[in-house]
Amino acid sequence: MKKLLGLILVTGIAVSARASDTGDIQKLDSRLQSATTTLEQIESVKDKAIPDEIARRAWCVAVVPSVIKGAIGIGAEYGQGVATCRNKNGWSAPVFIRLAGGSFGFQIGGQGTDLILVAVNQKGMESLLQSKFKIGGNASASAGPIGRTAQAATDIGMRAQLLTWSRSRGIFAGVDLSGVSVSQNALDTNTLYGTFHNFDTILSGQVPPPPVTRPFLRAVTQYFGDARQWYEQRDERKKEH
Repeated sequence: MKKLLGLILVTGIAVSARASDTGDIQKLDSRLQSATTTLEQIESVKDKAIPDEIARRAWCVAVVPSVIKGAIGIGAEYGQGVATCRNKNGWSAPVFIRLAGGSFGFQIGGQGTDLILVAVNQKGMESLLQSKFKIGGNASASAGPIGRTAQAATDIGMRAQLLTWSRSRGIFAGVDLSGVSVSQNALDTNTLYGTFHNFDTILSGQVPPPPVTRPFLRAVTQYFGDARQWYEQRDERKKEH
C-alpha cells in the first residue's frame, strides 16, 4: 500500500510539473504573439514608424508590449519583452528581457504602453548581453525619431547606442527612458528552450529558434531587413576600407 501511495504521489507530481511547463510555454507564446502584433501595428502605419535608415542599421531589436505600473500612484513601471539580434545566419532566436524603473511616466490614463528598443551599433548590442544595464547609464540612449524618411535618423543614431520609442493610446513617438533598467529574464528564456543557454550563445545565432518564435522573427525580418544580407554588405564595406 505504501509503495502504491508513493507511486501515485510521484506520478501526480510529474503530471503537475508537465501541466505547469505547458502553462509556462503558453504564457511565453502569448508574449511572443503580443510582441509580434505590437511591431506589426506600429510598422504598418505609413510615415509614422521607425525610419528606414535606422531599421536598416539595427543590430538588435527589443519589443516590450504593455508596460504597466506596479502600484497605484507610486511608480515602479514594469514590462516583459522579447529581443533578437542580427547574426550571419539570420535574426537570432529570441531571448526574454525585463524592463523596470521608478515612475518614468510614459503611461497615459493608466493604460499600458508599448516600447521598442533598437541597438544601432555593436556597443548597444553588447549592452543586451549584460545580465542587467541601465539606459542612459551603462548604455547611452536617445528618443528615436519617427517617420520613414526622418532626416534626423542618421545624426541621432551616431550619438547613441540605443534608440527608444513608446506607443500609448495609438500615439507612437520617441521616448526618454534614462534610468530605466533592462535585465535578462533567464528563467523564461530557459523555459522556452528547455535548458540553459546564456544570452550570448542565443543572440549570436548558436541556438536554433523554436517554431513558436518564427512569427516574431518573420515580422522583424520584414521591417528591419534580412540579417544575412546585412552581414554580407557590412563585410563588403570593410573590404572597401
